[in-house]
Amino acid sequence: MDLLRSQASRTVLALGLLSGAFILFTGAVGMIAAFHDREVVDRFISLGQLLLLMAPFVTSYYVAGRLDEHGGAPPRILAAGLVVGLLTALPSVVLLLFNSDEFRFLLFLVLRLAPFVAASAIAWQRHQAGAEIQAVLGIWLLVAVLVGIVTFSFALIFEIKGDLRSVLVNIDRDWVDVITFDNRKDLPLGIATFGLASIGAGFAGSVLYLMPAVPRRALIYGLGITTLVGAFGETARLILQENVDSDTLREIFRRDTLRQNAALALFIISTAAGFLWAMYGSKVRENIGNIDSSSRRRLNFIGLVIFVAFMLLLPWLIGRTLSDVAVTIGIFVLMGLGLNIAIGLAGLLDLGYLTNYAVGAYILAVLTSIGPLGLFKGTFTFWMVIPLALLAAMFAGFIFAVPVLRMRGDYLAIATLGFGEIIGKLAISDWLKPLIGGAQGVQAIPKPIFFGAELKNPEQLYYIVLVASLVCLFVSIRLNNSRTGRQWMAIREDEDVATAMGIDTARAKLLAFTLSAATGGVAGAIFAAKVGTVFPNSFTVFISINVLSLIIVGGIASNPGIVVGAIVLIGMPELLREFSEFRFLLYGALLILMMIKRPQGLIPSKIVTHEHQSGVKAKLAAE
Repeated sequence: MDLLRSQASRTVLALGLLSGAFILFTGAVGMIAAFHDREVVDRFISLGQLLLLMAPFVTSYYVAGRLDEHGGAPPRILAAGLVVGLLTALPSVVLLLFNSDEFRFLLFLVLRLAPFVAASAIAWQRHQAGAEIQAVLGIWLLVAVLVGIVTFSFALIFEIKGDLRSVLVNIDRDWVDVITFDNRKDLPLGIATFGLASIGAGFAGSVLYLMPAVPRRALIYGLGITTLVGAFGETARLILQENVDSDTLREIFRRDTLRQNAALALFIISTAAGFLWAMYGSKVRENIGNIDSSSRRRLNFIGLVIFVAFMLLLPWLIGRTLSDVAVTIGIFVLMGLGLNIAIGLAGLLDLGYLTNYAVGAYILAVLTSIGPLGLFKGTFTFWMVIPLALLAAMFAGFIFAVPVLRMRGDYLAIATLGFGEIIGKLAISDWLKPLIGGAQGVQAIPKPIFFGAELKNPEQLYYIVLVASLVCLFVSIRLNNSRTGRQWMAIREDEDVATAMGIDTARAKLLAFTLSAATGGVAGAIFAAKVGTVFPNSFTVFISINVLSLIIVGGIASNPGIVVGAIVLIGMPELLREFSEFRFLLYGALLILMMIKRPQGLIPSKIVTHEHQSGVKAKLAAE
């Protein structure tokens, strides 16, 4: 029991301090202050304050689960929530005090005491472990000197710079305003407010975990939906303004922010809906699973009709701005479906996929442009060039695949990354400037024309992307279930075994690279027609990274996962453009979280899920 308590204490301490470090880091990089500019609920809470409270709330909920697994009693779980909230607030409070002229003496006091406290603690541990007195004294002296050097360096920085604002530029008044909940002038009150709010959020996370399953799920639905709608208030308003009158819209939103009454109503409705689903959802799924085959086919057909109708009406329901975002998402879905052939099916880590994207875009630009660089001055139309862009991308994929057929793993990734960089340099070089314009790019690309109508609006271009994505999806599904698809999967699992089974791995890999390049070319052509200009800076290595990331997050070898990954990694940042400077920081954090908690992706394919479960079972059996 003593061991259990020790483990529980260490869990609470480690995760609480980790949550506090997260809050401190997001403040130091300027994320909290930037998020504070967007309100979630009008005159109630901002996105920055929500981030401050979400960290202890989620951490304490997770800690409660860990303690419950080890038989922790409810009072201890509630106490752990309070401790997590306190530890979350502690690092930021300490930094706040150190950065204040009024409490600056605390910093120097800590810097002076730190070497002795750290050395004494470590020396005591060694003494408890049975070390000789000479060794203990030596360890004490060594730790004191090392820690003293660090603390002396910090003290020297403060003496020279004056305060933390000279070192951490984002620890400024805006950060203090968020941390203290707008009580910067009354620092003790602000610290108390922040501490109590953090402790309360931690306690609320523990309470939520201890609630019965049905109300817990209902509250999670209610909080999640209300938070999403509030955080994406501008998006919600754009959707509603296409379907409701202006007076109703003003009752719901104040500019782009959800009003308090509307937020409360949304929370109640979504919580009630979550409660009903938690109560009866399993029965509904069970009843659907028990229906006969003819009724199931009829139900599937009705669902398909509803889905098709929704997809056809979507651009007119969400408006022009969001339709433009939907087109961007569709372009990345196209590239994701193509790259998934190489990575998801064949296991070929291709980091040069932007090559196919750039080839398709430049082929359409040069052949259709009516500007100075247009070869045929508008003789070729969008519909005539799309097949040519597809074939050109496939040819480029074939050419670049030949030299790397014998490479595997990291070497293949580095080689394909090099090809992508080569394409970027060629696009901006003087050698190809007479053909593709160099840094000035190709301009005056006409919009597609369909039966005499110019498709210039995002609502119209959406249907081109939708049809292209559906065709690519059909081909991808057929490839998954084909003999070629099974050969690719065999190569992905073990290329040597696949060769021993009689599979021509060189031919299969060459085919995978070539076919995966096709959709990249189509996506590039649609992109060129959408923006009307093509510049080299549109084709950077980050395009390949984005496409690879959405496959990993959505689920490798999963077609629905690619769509979800594109919405999460492409759509959401497009809707939060004011926070674009943090995009790659959030990308990295999301990828790390996915690799730790859900390595198979948000919507994994059945094959990958089976492989992951088999690997876990084999590991457990070996242990």
